[in-house]
Amino acid sequence: MRITAIRVQRLALPLDPPFRAAWDPSPRRSFEATLVRVETDAGLVGVGSGDTMAGFDDFVQLFVGRDPRAIAGHSRTLETISFHAGRYWPLEAALWDLLGQASGVPVATLLGGAATALPVYASWGSLRSAAQRAEDAGALVREGFRGVKVRIARDRIDEGVAVVEAVRSAVGDRLEIMVDLNQWWRMPGDIERGLGPAAARRVVERLRDYDVLWVEEPLAGEDRDGMRMLREQAGVRIAGGEMARTFEELRLALDADALDVYQPDVVLALGISGARTLAELALRRNRWFTPHTWTNGIGLLANLHVCAGVGGGPMLEFPYDPPGWTPERRDFMLAEPLTTGPDGMLAVPDAPGLGVRLDEDAMAFYARAGSGDAAPV
Repeated sequence: MRITAIRVQRLALPLDPPFRAAWDPSPRRSFEATLVRVETDAGLVGVGSGDTMAGFDDFVQLFVGRDPRAIAGHSRTLETISFHAGRYWPLEAALWDLLGQASGVPVATLLGGAATALPVYASWGSLRSAAQRAEDAGALVREGFRGVKVRIARDRIDEGVAVVEAVRSAVGDRLEIMVDLNQWWRMPGDIERGLGPAAARRVVERLRDYDVLWVEEPLAGEDRDGMRMLREQAGVRIAGGEMARTFEELRLALDADALDVYQPDVVLALGISGARTLAELALRRNRWFTPHTWTNGIGLLANLHVCAGVGGGPMLEFPYDPPGWTPERRDFMLAEPLTTGPDGMLAVPDAPGLGVRLDEDAMAFYARAGSGDAAPV
């Protein structure tokens, strides 16, 4: 089997009303998604999505004409490209999708098959009042969710802590609570001063009073010493790594014992192959592996397969913050949005590969002009 073409299609869903993501200074008036399809001479087509794939046309020749199942070489090639250009991990997800299809099994099975479903936590993405979040948390309990992630803006700490207090008061121990400070990386143009170790410690210690499961990205990613200090002295688990640029970045964090929870998103950081290796190392050191999943339904599926395959957890992130962020918005390119069961579990699709089912009509409707060109042999 050989790769005959790689097709990149860019989609944009208008958001009306806009979605105000806590980590983005500008309201999101559209949701953009890039779809990668790897076509083969055997008739199989692998699908991936996640990062933007901007500039990928310059590197297509490194993959077309080769066996898509030789994933180790393709992953190493993508690592070399990431040094010079972008992070094209959606392509690797599409190759894993192809390998699963060719093998007749889900990708999670190829990666170890440790679980067929995972409990999920609802990951909120916007900043809302404490009273509103208390009400939202009650709804999550009724829907079967096991936990919730609260975003706290670094310039609105008191408001964020008040939200955590209100949620814990509203639901008691019926939900685990995670908190995300979003400081490992920055959006383009965000150059405002972040929290330093002393300030971050004060925030974490305040959150400890509400029995949070972990605090995510309280410091910049390069401050491994600071994160180790927080986890050792503040008595709360520290999580991070969702957008790590290299495997080495998280290996160094592991060697420094900087994190309790490792979260590389396989379509934004490390890829499926690299994330699996990192997960195995972390799990053997009695640390948690549960990836970030804030892209779209295809990216969520890729991370679900890896986490279930290696036996990660204890829960998987499920982006969900209605009415602003719903499965229908998140998964607009899929035939059906991914949903959880009443028991708060997200099942691994039993179809070969990643189990992606596209809505071709929706993709045609939301396609951006000039996208969808194939790079053939």
